[in-house]
This record gives sequence, C-alpha cells and structure tokens, in this order.
Amino acid sequence: PALFMENARKGSIVSRANSIGSTSASSVPNTDDEDSDYHQESYKESYKDQRRRAHTQAEQKRRDAIKKGYNDLQAIVPTCEQQDFSIGSQKLSKAIVLQKTIDYIQFLHKEKKKQEEEVSTLRKDVMALKIMKVNYEQIVKAHQDNPNEGKNHISDEVKFNVFQGIMDSLFQSFNASISVTSFQELSACVFSWIEEHCKPQTLRDVVIGVLHKVKSQLY
Repeated sequence: PALFMENARKGSIVSRANSIGSTSASSVPNTDDEDSDYHQESYKESYKDQRRRAHTQAEQKRRDAIKKGYNDLQAIVPTCEQQDFSIGSQKLSKAIVLQKTIDYIQFLHKEKKKQEEEVSTLRKDVMALKIMKVNYEQIVKAHQDNPNEGKNHISDEVKFNVFQGIMDSLFQSFNASISVTSFQELSACVFSWIEEHCKPQTLRDVVIGVLHKVKSQLY
C-alpha cells in the first residue's frame, strides 16, 4: 500500500507539471510569425513610398525640362521679348510663346527664301558684268593694236550725242522701273532694273539704236 500511494503521488505531480507546461506554452505569443508579418508589411510600405517618390521626381524633372524649354524660346525669339500692350506686364502664356515662335520661324523661312532669290540675282549680275568686262577688254585690245584707226574721224560733239542717246535711253527705263518708297524697295528695284536693262544683249541693242539714229543725222 505504501508503494502504491507513493507512485500515485508521483503520477499526480507529473500530471500537474505537464498541465502547467502546456498552459504556459499556449500562453506564450508566436513572436516569430508576427515579426515576419511586420517586416513584410514594412517592406511593402517602403516599396510603395519609393515608387511614389520616383514618380514624383520624374514628373518634376519633366516639368522643369518643359519650363526650361519655354524660357529658352522666350530668350531666342525676339518677338517674345517685345512688350505686348494687349497683355501688359503679365507673364506670357505657353500658348502665346508657341504662337510667337511659329510666327518667327515662318518669318525666317520667308527671309531665307528672299535672300536666296537675291543671291541668285547677284550671281546673274556678276555673270553679266563678266561678259561686259570681256567685251570691253576686246575693244581696248583692238584700239591698242590699231592706235591710229579712226583717229580724228569722229568729233567730240558726235561722241557726246552717242553718249547722251545711250544715257537717255537707260534713264527712261530706269525712271520707269524705280520706286523710292523705302531704301529696301529702292535697292530691290535697282537690282531688278540692272538685271533687266543692263544685260549685254540689251545694252548692245541700245547702242546700235543710238548709232543708227546718230548716223541718220550725220548723213
């Protein structure tokens, strides 16, 4: 009986110890799982913040680039720097800056085309002058080879009449073609007149006509 009571007492102690241990283990929180969930949630929030920050920086960079572009246009385009009395001292809007830029580019295209036409006209004038130079050089050479030919056969009055006839003919065409409204228009008219009335063939016809007229007066 004593042995039986001793074993029963030990079994009761072990049973109580097991029940206490299981109760203690069940009351302890699962800290490993909670830490894992916390870190994962923090990582997600951090990733969202990073994406949001990157998007904000990219958007700000894009806006800064656009703003710099408009500022550069206002600095380059002269009409953007002029005072617009309809707007006053207000800052030019982007729409106005773009429109003024378009107008200025179209103006530059027209000026470029006009300058190309002027260059083409000047090249023609240079070619005509070269031809006239060659003709005059041939005349000078002919006089040098025959210095006594025709000497004292033509009076100064006849020479003056020939010169006057040539100049009168040229002045009439010049006076009918020239406009003095502005210096720019005058320059354009002069070049146009030179190209039209000072061609070697045209001058040759004028001189021949004057010589025929003087000849008919002399004989």
